[in-house]
Amino acid sequence: MIGRLQGIVLEKSAPDLLIDVNGVGYEVQAPLTTFAVLGRIGESAVLYTHLAIREDAHQLYGFSDKSQRSLFRTLIKVSGVGPKLALAILSGMDVNAFAMCVHNEDITALTRLPGVGKKTAERLVVEMRDRLKEWQTPAPLWQAADHAEQASADQVLLEAESALVSLGYKPTEAARMLNKIADQASTSEELIRLALKNSLGNT
Repeated sequence: MIGRLQGIVLEKSAPDLLIDVNGVGYEVQAPLTTFAVLGRIGESAVLYTHLAIREDAHQLYGFSDKSQRSLFRTLIKVSGVGPKLALAILSGMDVNAFAMCVHNEDITALTRLPGVGKKTAERLVVEMRDRLKEWQTPAPLWQAADHAEQASADQVLLEAESALVSLGYKPTEAARMLNKIADQASTSEELIRLALKNSLGNT
């Protein structure tokens, strides 16, 4: 089992990463919340990984910290939630924000996540409630503020990505467009305008 990678970022195209570890290139899929804290191409990175083995493929998933990986592993145990949806959920909000939604039974917030309908959100609340107790302890005020700020930034990215998908872009293409400009705007409207401007400029 591959549990951790430390190497150089060779390629970044959400959700796909290519990490060079001592001359071996590992293809990894990661959530947008990991992309947000990952270094630039050519810089060193550390990822905590989960290896999913299927009959037709071995897929490696990477996360910026152990809590993300732990939540991912817990999510894929929920009925109807596979690695793709778990990755989308982690792209939409961080661990603490997700735990808070489950704890507060905030179905509305969960259904804003890509691929999560009302029935799936209700199932997540029921099946994840007891499994997330370790993340439900109150955080210090400064830490809560940081989490709220990150959750807000994640929501802006999610709204922009959803808008681009509704315009006909594929989810991976929309994520790739936004990843290039994530730090250049603070609202979903600005991100959408920049993404479309860059896309038209490249055609």
